Formats: sequence, C-alpha cells, structure tokens
Amino acid sequence: MNQTIEWQVSATPVGYEAAVAAMEARVAAIRAGAAPELVWLLEHPPLYTAGTSAHDSDLIEPKLLPVHRTGRGGQYTYHGPGQRVGYVMLDLRARGADLRAYVQGLEEWLIRTLAQFGIQGERRQGRVGIWIAEGGRRESKIAAIGVRIRHWVSFHGVALNVDPDLGHYRGIVPCGISEHGVTSLARLGIKAGMDEVDAALRRSFAEVFEGKALRCGAAS
Repeated sequence: MNQTIEWQVSATPVGYEAAVAAMEARVAAIRAGAAPELVWLLEHPPLYTAGTSAHDSDLIEPKLLPVHRTGRGGQYTYHGPGQRVGYVMLDLRARGADLRAYVQGLEEWLIRTLAQFGIQGERRQGRVGIWIAEGGRRESKIAAIGVRIRHWVSFHGVALNVDPDLGHYRGIVPCGISEHGVTSLARLGIKAGMDEVDAALRRSFAEVFEGKALRCGAAS
C-alpha cells in the first residue's frame, strides 16, 4: 500500500458544525478519488456531542454548554480547548475493510502516543476509549473514540485530554459510564504543549496505520 496521508492542524478552535461539514465534504472527495486521506488535528470551543447511542438521562446539565447531535457512534462526550481532537478520514477499502480492526488501530494509536509521555494507557473490555489505572479500583478515561463510516471511508475519530477544563464533564455522564472519572495529561503531571502532543500523535500514527492493511488482532 502506497498512499499519501495529508495532515492538517487548525491553530484556533473550530466550530463543531463547521468541522462536520468539512469532514463530510472530504469523505466524499476521498470516496471519489479526488483528494488524499486526511488526519485533521484541532480543538473545539466548549461543547457536548451526543452520538447515536446517547441517552437523554446522561445529559445532566443541558444548559451548561451547547449540545450537538451527531452521527458518530457512542454516547455523550465533551470537547473543548486543551483537548486534542483527531479526525481521521481513511479509505478503509484499501485497508482491509475491517471496522473492528480500524477501531483497534485507533486505540493502539492513542496507547502508543501516551507511552511517549511515560503514561500507560489501557483498553477495557466493554468500554470504548483509553483508560488510566490510578491505584486500587480507581481508573479514569483519558481519551475518547467515536467513529462513523460512509462507503468505507472513516470520519470523526479520537479526543485526547491534554489540559482541558475537566470541570465541564460534570454536565454529562461521559460515554454513559458514571462509575469512573476522567483525567488528562496535565492532571497526571505531564506538562506537554499541544505541539509536543501533535508530534507524538504523528509518530504513533505512522507506526500503526501508514502503509498497512488493518486486520483484527493486528494491534497489540
């Protein structure tokens, strides 16, 4: 496989509806062979998104922040400054057309990125996203995953907490899970700038995705 993947970084927060419209246009162009695959790194202004499995009861403070209904999988999540969002638009037809393997690849991407900062990110059976064990039975989510596939082209993607306002999570039950918390690199004592995080994301992405067909179980 020899495909060029374009990277785009937005320097200022991007409105959610504008981001979705841009993704949908790019997905159509990738499908038509008119544009290369894209990884788009950005931040959003403070907001909540409700995925296709969101329950109204999980929106605890509906007036705290704007709420956007979205076609990605998953439930409620938060986006805001200090959180690095990675929207991933890949042609999965050229990568094995395996949705489960693709999600495993996103998980591995985040785990390898965190490892570059000395953080052990972990998967949890039955819980989407990447988790940090904090001793005893306490664990917290540091990264969310929510994807959508159209004609085997992916969009939406991941959200890694670098140094967001974690207090904004009080308005929702994140991803429908109330018994665990959320954390960030900053809360774990890692003082990393967004440029450093972006560089780590690019290195890990190359290891997991570039030049490779994805197969279930391929990610460690």
